[in-house]
Amino acid sequence: MKEIQNKLLTKSKATREDHFGRAICYLCIGLIIALVVCILYFITSRGIATFTQNHVNIWGFLAGTNWNPGSVDAHGNPEVGALPMIVTSFSVTVLAAAVATPFALAMAIFMSEIAGKKGTKFLQPVIELLVGIPSVVYGFIGLSVIVPLIRKIFGGTGFGILAGTIVLFVMVLPTITSLSVDSLRAVPLSYRQASAALGANRWQTIYKVILRTAAPGILTAVIFGMARAFGEALAVQMVIGNAVLMPKSLVSPASTLTSKLTTDVGNTVMGTLPNNVLWSLALILLFMSLFFNLLVRFIGKKGSIKK
Repeated sequence: MKEIQNKLLTKSKATREDHFGRAICYLCIGLIIALVVCILYFITSRGIATFTQNHVNIWGFLAGTNWNPGSVDAHGNPEVGALPMIVTSFSVTVLAAAVATPFALAMAIFMSEIAGKKGTKFLQPVIELLVGIPSVVYGFIGLSVIVPLIRKIFGGTGFGILAGTIVLFVMVLPTITSLSVDSLRAVPLSYRQASAALGANRWQTIYKVILRTAAPGILTAVIFGMARAFGEALAVQMVIGNAVLMPKSLVSPASTLTSKLTTDVGNTVMGTLPNNVLWSLALILLFMSLFFNLLVRFIGKKGSIKK
């Protein structure tokens, strides 16, 4: 009888602890959801004020090329064209991802398929070190080394998309490499054994079996790297030139959405047009972040269907 009572007491105690732990988890999840909703509402409400309160035309804002919120054009419309910053942001992001992906993929293949445990132990801390370096350090190195080098080779000021691309290339390289390594290691060992049994050598197995199987994960890594590059502010601001002009070349000064936000947000008054248009730029960044996340989920589902 005592054994039965002890079992019941133990079971009831475990049940109470389970309910308590579950309640804590639900509370944390609810707080995270509420925080995300508040952020979305705050940025959206501030971002649309440009069009609801200041009556700026949406198409003129997205397709305009002149940026001077303190003045108006010949038709009396504020000069708040964000197209140069949008084009520059996408240019820097795409170029950085395009340059970093081959290097990251080569490193990932070497770490997962060629190097032994000793090689991986050496390279893994290096990649983690690159991730942990603050962005201001990357920007300072770019300002001290990359910008003068570009100025010496191509002429001009040295500031521009090329300098920003090189800095972002180094910054997104560890992100793409780490996620690609995880994707390659997730390929089942039986795939490698089956390829070897059919007579394929190591490179044929890597190219025809491993890379094709891990393709969704590698694409996800590239998109995460692009998201990191698109949202980077300080390092790009230090080497891009911060001139709101439509980029004519890779070495002409330009400005991204993030660099414009960081340089001007402290120089505007809340509720005025110059401040509202900055929130509109932040809204564009928010939409792009959501787009990258949805794209990652879509690729992940496609990869799981193929498997």
